[in-house]
Amino acid sequence: MTRRPVVLTLLVAVAGFLAIDLVRSAPLDPYLAPALFALGSGQAAGGAHCAALPAR
Repeated sequence: MTRRPVVLTLLVAVAGFLAIDLVRSAPLDPYLAPALFALGSGQAAGGAHCAALPAR
């Protein structure tokens, strides 16, 4: 087996997953989205593993 069929299969699978995700997900609302870069804004990180630091 050469690499070409494996790579083509992988690309088709990734394209299929992306197509399913685009069809099933709701469109994003840019006015409700968090800031892309919140450097120095005072906003705390939320919803990520870096936001789950242990409280002292």
